[in-house]
Amino acid sequence: MTRATHEGAVLVTLAERDAAEELAEQLQEQGYAPCTVHRDMYAGEDDAEDVDWIVEVRTGPDGAPAVMDEEGLAALAEEYGGFVHVEE
Repeated sequence: MTRATHEGAVLVTLAERDAAEELAEQLQEQGYAPCTVHRDMYAGEDDAEDVDWIVEVRTGPDGAPAVMDEEGLAALAEEYGGFVHVEE
């Protein structure tokens, strides 16, 4: 579902750091910016090994909010075994 009026970031969640960095590089080459990668521990998780990697995408290649391409980003996330969430 695309939220055309939303200004928030699209957060792509992946299990592996290498996959997150690879996807961020791919998105930047396609004109998405910024594409920052950071760790996201589950709330209440004590084990530092149980973290996800987030690719935070704010702007699409055409300068519109990345949320305008939520469906396309979701398809890419699935290719890497992940999912997307729109930051509210």
